[in-house]
Amino acid sequence: MVALRLFCMPYSGASAMAYARWRRKVPKWLAIRPVELPGRGSRHGEPFATDVLTLARGLANEIRGEARQPYALFGHSLGGLLAFEMAHALRELDVPRPVALFISGSAAPARRDFSGFATARSDAELIAKLRSLGGTPEEVLANRELLDLLLPVLRADFLLCGQYRYHPREPLSIPMHVLGGHRDSISVDDLLAWQEETASSFSLDMHEGHHFFIHDNEGRVLRTLKSHLGRHLRYRSSWGWSPDVRPADRISQTGG
Repeated sequence: MVALRLFCMPYSGASAMAYARWRRKVPKWLAIRPVELPGRGSRHGEPFATDVLTLARGLANEIRGEARQPYALFGHSLGGLLAFEMAHALRELDVPRPVALFISGSAAPARRDFSGFATARSDAELIAKLRSLGGTPEEVLANRELLDLLLPVLRADFLLCGQYRYHPREPLSIPMHVLGGHRDSISVDDLLAWQEETASSFSLDMHEGHHFFIHDNEGRVLRTLKSHLGRHLRYRSSWGWSPDVRPADRISQTGG
């Protein structure tokens, strides 16, 4: 029996299929619910989003019916920023709060500098960026047909990041769990800065790997998610949940 849905927001250049494997690797009480963004996958006929806040509000409206039962939000990189803004949008819609918010491979919004994404990148620049992040096989980077599908999505997502401007608000009342990669370029300080965005509990779990550690170290990442979600579910009330319960704030160094 499904006890909780985990809505998963994709990273730049990706579709909801980025989380397809996860569905087969989690226990029956946890349902992985990938969220598709416009311009790709099942929504390939729609125009790309051009504003993060507008997109987050639209996605919040899409899931609000499913969010009447216990749920959590997860996002990696751009997806982490979207999950954060969706949490704010869901609060404005007076939807029950998520059990937890998971931010992966994403610097806190107050510490992000998106100025380098304000203008469209050339194909060569996008390929170089993909290569620097790791996680994209060289055979993909050398395949023109695949690049013709990938690069327009990646370019649009980078522009989406480039227009984002952080504005401080009342902190969320949601437990926040941040995941980082030991060899990612995002610093621990930039990950720890997320704790300023919640009035509830906070944890940082570091995993071995580069920016795409969620795939390189998939098993350990999923165990981290299951551990946190299982703990929060044990504290929830009879039909809803208790998101303000504060397990000890911590930083976990997870290897291999």
